[in-house]
Amino acid sequence: MTIICFGPGPKFKGGISNYNTSLAKALDRRGNCEVHIVSWTQQYPAIIPREFVDKTSRVDLLEGTNVKVHYLTNYNNPLTWQETYRRIVELKPDKVIFQWAIAIQGLPMGYIARKLKRHPEIEVVFDLHFVIQKENSSLDRRFTRYGIAPADTFIAHAYKTVDELRELFPDRALSVNEAGTREQGVTTVIKLYHPVYDLFAPRPDFDVQAFREAHQLREHVFLFFGFIRKYKGLHNVIRSFAELARRRDDVSLIICGESFWDTLKTDKLSTKLKNATFGLAKKLFLNQADDERDYRPLELVDKLGIRDRVMVRNEFVANEEVHQYFQASDAVVLFYEYATPSGVESISYNFQLPAVATRVGHFPETIRDGYNGYLAEPDDIQDMARQLERMIDSPIPRENVRETTKEMSWDNYAAALVRG
Repeated sequence: MTIICFGPGPKFKGGISNYNTSLAKALDRRGNCEVHIVSWTQQYPAIIPREFVDKTSRVDLLEGTNVKVHYLTNYNNPLTWQETYRRIVELKPDKVIFQWAIAIQGLPMGYIARKLKRHPEIEVVFDLHFVIQKENSSLDRRFTRYGIAPADTFIAHAYKTVDELRELFPDRALSVNEAGTREQGVTTVIKLYHPVYDLFAPRPDFDVQAFREAHQLREHVFLFFGFIRKYKGLHNVIRSFAELARRRDDVSLIICGESFWDTLKTDKLSTKLKNATFGLAKKLFLNQADDERDYRPLELVDKLGIRDRVMVRNEFVANEEVHQYFQASDAVVLFYEYATPSGVESISYNFQLPAVATRVGHFPETIRDGYNGYLAEPDDIQDMARQLERMIDSPIPRENVRETTKEMSWDNYAAALVRG
């Protein structure tokens, strides 16, 4: 069986690149699949003022596999969309699995998927990281509808996503199952999960105590990890942690991640032009409240007087360094305003790290309050602080986290994909 994983290859930053790479590796491990990653060369419109390529990591995430990577698709060059389609057909795949994570990619992905529909021997699968985007503009909905409509099969990581799919396509017959069984005459939705990342794992030789001492971390350590985006609620994390720190002196917070809109040199003419053009596009197509380029939550650390309690690493972290922040922490904090299945949550599970999260999106599906984590009410800083303190006063056994996620492996996920 030949399978193509369409999405960002391992040279790109971020969760979708990690996800696509992990999926390709899991399919390759089966031994009966020839696996190709067909990747973007540029994922977004050229006006977006951000660096997306990982120039920090040194480890080859595909080392030891037979996965082949083809960097072909430039968002800004429709000729490459056609070339991508031709190359996919030349590889004679049985399945093409598209990673769907942002509405703006609907134009090229919808074009390629529609072309592939001319080949009934190819199953077109869309792996949905969301359906109704957080901005939820009419333009986003149009891009999403155009992009994912050609799917023969959908994969959803949460039942919330299934509900959003029904809302977007109210007249489409959908058959939902968790086994991977395809049903004829309708569109199959395979409800799975966000698998536990195995790209990042604990290192037994890592000296946790030495790391904590070097960074002056106190007894109980909470972790915010990943790109700093407004919907991920770092402002809520900092404010609620400050409330906790007023009550006790044995707590620390690690903030580790790159500010999403602060990756280019602001004094360069090209960056200034991109910022101006992108800002105009945002005003035309989105509410002003959705433009988060001025989001500066880290300023709260000094404003709230907790600098001595907070370790900040405000940059992209190389793959080979990720483990140390999870190993040095007692719990991950996910005080999101809006949540689709979280890559950070998935990483934390491979370290048997419990989560404190807001009761939004899919989190109530994956986090059982009091068993493998704690849930706080959204927009309630006092309750968030209470849940952080619950994690200290009634710590979650690591075995509970392990038990919750034991079936959420990439190998089980890959098995469901190839079943149909």
